[in-house]
Amino acid sequence: MLIIPILLAVNLIFYQVDGICAENLPALEEIHITSTLDGVSQSVRCWIPDRARSESTPLFIFLHSWSGDYTQNNSKWQREAVKRKWIFLHPNFRGPNRSPQACGSRFARQDIIDTLEYALKNYQVDRSRIYLAGSSGGGHMAMLMAGHYPERFSAVSAWVGISDLAAWYRFHTKDGKPQHYAKMILASLGGPPGTNQKIDLEYKDRSPIFHLHKIGNLPIDLSAGVHDGHSGSVPIYHTLKAYNVIATANHGKTVSKNEMDQLWENRKLSSPGASDKAGDNTYSRKIHLRRNTGPARITIFEGGHESLPDAACEWLSKQRRNTSQNR
Repeated sequence: MLIIPILLAVNLIFYQVDGICAENLPALEEIHITSTLDGVSQSVRCWIPDRARSESTPLFIFLHSWSGDYTQNNSKWQREAVKRKWIFLHPNFRGPNRSPQACGSRFARQDIIDTLEYALKNYQVDRSRIYLAGSSGGGHMAMLMAGHYPERFSAVSAWVGISDLAAWYRFHTKDGKPQHYAKMILASLGGPPGTNQKIDLEYKDRSPIFHLHKIGNLPIDLSAGVHDGHSGSVPIYHTLKAYNVIATANHGKTVSKNEMDQLWENRKLSSPGASDKAGDNTYSRKIHLRRNTGPARITIFEGGHESLPDAACEWLSKQRRNTSQNR
């Protein structure tokens, strides 16, 4: 891989994050990594703690959203990494999901693996603490990577992610006319679901719901705000059905269709169980549903299309799992 480092003075940008000016964050460095799949240079922004050059250090890869790229402001997530002295990598993986090489393609997936390999080659990475997270389109990609490459990560946290591209295409098609996100899917996959076998195979290859049964013992945390899909762009069914795929593979208890419909229609459960009512101090919101099966956890919380970086990273910080070498 060709690696070209460039220092970015992003600490000169002024905006508020959790009441603290983001210019207090350390500068991000920009690197360029040549794809091992097609030779295209892909950009990554990163922050590397000093200790990563001499002692074993956790690695945190955070994935940008559906319409974003590696320059997207995800300083709330960077702040969590800096606070914990984790290596922070923010890859591009082909940028916004509006081209065939983006939107969960094998090229985009390889870009994330190449980013991981770069870190393993250049820093002292704790291979039992390689964390991956994303929100919205990043949540889609985090779940997809978990399904395709479960052995490469110690734990994965996915927020308000898209698990089924065909279902999401239909949700954003009104009166037979594709809306904004559906048009982006068309630009990425070449046609609507059902066009032909080749395109349908692309939908399956890029949809986490068809791969999450392969995660094995990979810890994965799935979260969504109960109002998403009403006030946001990704219905909570995407998170709930993704969890059910994992629960089924684990021979565990799934979230029932009746419970899913209650959460969608009423924004709450009529008879929440003990785990749903237990609460979680790391979340700053009411929890409507909390379930566990094997290595997986799901949380439906009071909120919309959003993520809670502190809760995500607190959960990740407790996960330890050895990962494999490159394959």
